[in-house]
Amino acid sequence: MHTPFPSDAPPVGLLLAAGFSRRFGAQNKLLQPLPNGECMAVVAARSLITALPHSVAVIRANVPELSAALKALGLIVVECGEQEQVMADSLKLGLNTVLTAFPQYAGVVIALADMPFIQPQTIQHVANALAQHPLAQPVMAGKAGHPVGFSRALIPELLRVEGDQGAREVVRAHQAQSIHIACEDPGIFRDIDTPADLK
Repeated sequence: MHTPFPSDAPPVGLLLAAGFSRRFGAQNKLLQPLPNGECMAVVAARSLITALPHSVAVIRANVPELSAALKALGLIVVECGEQEQVMADSLKLGLNTVLTAFPQYAGVVIALADMPFIQPQTIQHVANALAQHPLAQPVMAGKAGHPVGFSRALIPELLRVEGDQGAREVVRAHQAQSIHIACEDPGIFRDIDTPADLK
């Protein structure tokens, strides 16, 4: 049975921004400007914290400009160490930060810093759905996208994931309990992997 979250403890946003971006090339992908001139990670972070005022970002160590920019937006920023090399490491670090900073949290909406075109209202709709469902995803034209929302009950499973699969195995395990939220937001599919994707 899914327990709705209390009104004073909404879900927390979790921005994963600690990838190595090997397909992008030598430059730090997340610092690259979008057509509007703002860097990719900042745009993604602003959309997340606009929808979810309590948000955490996980970044790689030694990127002070990114850390400063995300803190200026109001996110709590935590850095991955050299030993934290795979996606599961940054996910767990972010979740543990959420547990510490927001112990009354009702769930987590996980967003990716290389998907900066998702609309804040899409994120808000995913978060709102966690009041009644353990797992929530936006859907457009029958296809599910990002971000993905997880209720508090699923966090222990997320903390057990390993390797580079991230949260996918937990999403697959709970598809029958998932709510798909229809939207008209192509940003839920649009990630930036190469310089050509910036255009």
